[in-house]
Amino acid sequence: MRYLRVSPQKARLVLELIKGRRVEEARNTLLYTKKRVAAHLGKLLQSALDNANFLSAEKNLDVDIDKLYVKSAIANDGPRMKRIRPAPQGRAYRYQRRIAHITLILAERGNGERPATGETRTSPAKRRVPVAKKKAAGLSQKKAAAK
Repeated sequence: MRYLRVSPQKARLVLELIKGRRVEEARNTLLYTKKRVAAHLGKLLQSALDNANFLSAEKNLDVDIDKLYVKSAIANDGPRMKRIRPAPQGRAYRYQRRIAHITLILAERGNGERPATGETRTSPAKRRVPVAKKKAAGLSQKKAAAK
């Protein structure tokens, strides 16, 4: 979707909600999100789903609609409209109206792939130890070596 009259920053807030989710779950999320841009993103998601359906029906490509998920959702800056607002004492303040270009990519989830839930888990061996504990452990080792 190009030249959407919404700030890219505001669009990214809603796009973060649907990244990595299944298409049905993303549609429901957009349906109940109270942001103005959510309606536009719902139309974009439906268009992407229709394109995938077209590929599976007309072009004879193997696309399982039930396994589709939102692989990537990006909101980039578009051209800015420069506007002027009247200010006191004959001055004029300039401001910019922002425009966004939104890219939505759907992909088919394979058998081994797990759905992304937003947070990544690390194994206990890879977890970081806080710096204060490292310093305390280092001090006790130095004292033991000195004795």
